[in-house]
Amino acid sequence: MDAWTWPAYVAVVLGTVAFVLLLVPILAYEYRRYGQFTPRRALGAAAVSLYATALVAYTLLPLPSTRGEWCATSAASPQWRPLHFIDDIGDAAAATGSFGVLTSRVTLQVLFNVVLFVPWGLMIRGYWGRSVVAATGTGLLVSVLIETSQLSGLWGIYECAYRIGDVDDLLTNTLGALLGAALAPWVLWWMPRPHSFDSTRGLPRPVTNARRWLGMALDLAIFNALGLALTIGYRITLLAATGQVPPHPHVAEAALSTLVPAVCVFALPALHGTGASLGQRAVRLAPVWDRPALVGRRLVQATAVPAGYALAVFCATWQRPDVLGDAAQVLAYILLLAAFVAVPLTRQRGLSALLSGARFRDDRTRSVEADAHP
Repeated sequence: MDAWTWPAYVAVVLGTVAFVLLLVPILAYEYRRYGQFTPRRALGAAAVSLYATALVAYTLLPLPSTRGEWCATSAASPQWRPLHFIDDIGDAAAATGSFGVLTSRVTLQVLFNVVLFVPWGLMIRGYWGRSVVAATGTGLLVSVLIETSQLSGLWGIYECAYRIGDVDDLLTNTLGALLGAALAPWVLWWMPRPHSFDSTRGLPRPVTNARRWLGMALDLAIFNALGLALTIGYRITLLAATGQVPPHPHVAEAALSTLVPAVCVFALPALHGTGASLGQRAVRLAPVWDRPALVGRRLVQATAVPAGYALAVFCATWQRPDVLGDAAQVLAYILLLAAFVAVPLTRQRGLSALLSGARFRDDRTRSVEADAHP
């Protein structure tokens, strides 16, 4: 596997991982920004993930194994003369002939630098709906960032530049972005543009199983992310204060990673606005009752199942590797499965809403009703 092909494998693997990890936030953004989920734009997001990792892989990888390795093996300096590649191609033509120059490394390198940024122009204009100027200008800025990262040894991580900076890369990359932007209307004609949702993004949408599950997935993702952040902060503080970190979580760490996030993600949002959790708000869902809901009913809707799940995970985190901790972990999985299965069985209400007498509707319904009944 040579230097031209292995970054493609890296891009496919890391790009797929990035898209999977970001899928739930991407879908939430689709709902918040455009009012609905569109499979074609989700496909575009997958392509953006692959391209972003490919751009990093081809421009910054592989990294030297030591901080001074490149400095010890090369004394090459940056190339600052614009269009110097024309002389290089001329030298290659003189050495290999008119046909040989077409497949020479110097020609392929120039063409590759152009092609590498064509997707950038396609993405900015065709996916995000920006202008040709914006696509070309941002392509130039990204190219400058890449060249600066190379010249600075990845901003000081390495003792010197581990790749040769070339001003011609800025020119060819920018040309690629311009070409991509010019081709976007013909290549991405099938991609819905952001402005195409302007007239419909404020209209209510049906409450579906998929929306309920996406809201639940977002709640779980936010819960875990906040718990991880609090755990890392707690461990850093503990390490700074005592010089060591216990092998197993103490009760305080277990509470920070489970109970505190549950309060922030589920309980506190229930006391404000519609009473929806953070994940439900992201997909524009709101719980409603047939009569005004008291605080207790709001809390039941928001925390009945999540509180049980958080307590189970708390016990599993604190008591591991004991039998009680394993049993608590199994209980947490059962609660997640029950919450998932209950959505279609209760007509999108879910266990917590069923216990509190609530049902869900699109949060834009109220604004539409207000417009209809001034």
